[in-house]
Amino acid sequence: MPTTHITAGFLPLLDSVLLVLAREKGFAEAQGLDLHLVRETSWANIRDRAAIGHFDIAQMLAPMPLAASLGLTPIATPMITPVVLGLGNNAITVSADLWKAMADHGAPGDLAAGPAGAALAKVVAASSHKLRFGVVHQTSSHNYELRYWLSASGIMPDRDIEIVVLPPPLLPDALGTGGIDGYCVGEPWNSIGVATKGAHIATVKASIWQSSPDKVIGMRATWASENPELVSAMVRAIYLAGTWCTDPANHAEAARIMAAPAYLNADEAIVGRALTGMLDIGGGMVRHVSDYFIPHAGAANFPWKSHALWYYSQMVRWGEVSASAAHAEIAAACFRSDLYRTALAPLDVAVPVADNKTDGTRNTTGTIAAQNGSLTMGPDLFFDGQVFDPDALDAYIASQRPTA
Repeated sequence: MPTTHITAGFLPLLDSVLLVLAREKGFAEAQGLDLHLVRETSWANIRDRAAIGHFDIAQMLAPMPLAASLGLTPIATPMITPVVLGLGNNAITVSADLWKAMADHGAPGDLAAGPAGAALAKVVAASSHKLRFGVVHQTSSHNYELRYWLSASGIMPDRDIEIVVLPPPLLPDALGTGGIDGYCVGEPWNSIGVATKGAHIATVKASIWQSSPDKVIGMRATWASENPELVSAMVRAIYLAGTWCTDPANHAEAARIMAAPAYLNADEAIVGRALTGMLDIGGGMVRHVSDYFIPHAGAANFPWKSHALWYYSQMVRWGEVSASAAHAEIAAACFRSDLYRTALAPLDVAVPVADNKTDGTRNTTGTIAAQNGSLTMGPDLFFDGQVFDPDALDAYIASQRPTA
């Protein structure tokens, strides 16, 4: 079968796994794609090289297409995503010293976001210096979920705690040298911090906001409109890689592929932790988080426009963009659920009927309406009990304003 060459940028993170598997397991080739993967060192490089056309597509932070389309990036370029690379995968990891202080103030070590945040608030209140946390990029899910967790725990970001930006692979070393006290990042860099720097995982994304997105396949809007068949082929390759990766029988092979020098260049056993959800969180404590990383189940690859709007709400909350109907429309348009449905139509698989959903109301699994059947969705609670209804966007933004 003839193939078309496309170049994709990625960062050494576990949630590049579907992109990697699309190449390594032949899913891309079966869809007519000669997928060439280029490993990058930072999200800023991914952002800029995608904007100027070095990459046809790229693994991106979920808010990155929004930031580019809203003019928040150095090279403002309309970007879209037609497919999500999974749910979860992030955690908040702290130094051994900070964890001891949190434990002394009641942190139970069960990864629950509420008690961990309450303990951190007590540490911050008692500290004689401002703690510093690292995130991987300014307009990242990591930055927004860290800020959300801190704020809901009574800690004001920027005022009570400093937040700095570092590429994911540099975060464990920065923690080990005392340059930062904690960080929010995807795997394997939390587990590597635990294994090599004596760090402790304090809480996880799956506890802060259940079934929430983190990485996507992003691309220039013009490239997508000029190459609709390539976009559809890529979405199908990612979807099929997801179905393969979801099978527990394939986790060991997926970990072995991802651990290779070309990808994560990390210990295979450490890489496998997030795939199984069996996490060594530090100090000899092991916890099983069944929904730590969801590569495919629960419509994990569907680009919900409401998820784009939640990220937009956080951009407004933290002063990165002004609230307006026009900005909300631009943000929602970046998540192309229509392209996802078009791409998967030949496979006759179930896809959501709606473009939006309310998050924060489902505490158990349940089904939603779908084309070609129904879909089972996981719980979607925020740890502080809040509800995000995209039909009440303005009211939600007003309620989320930071307080001095």
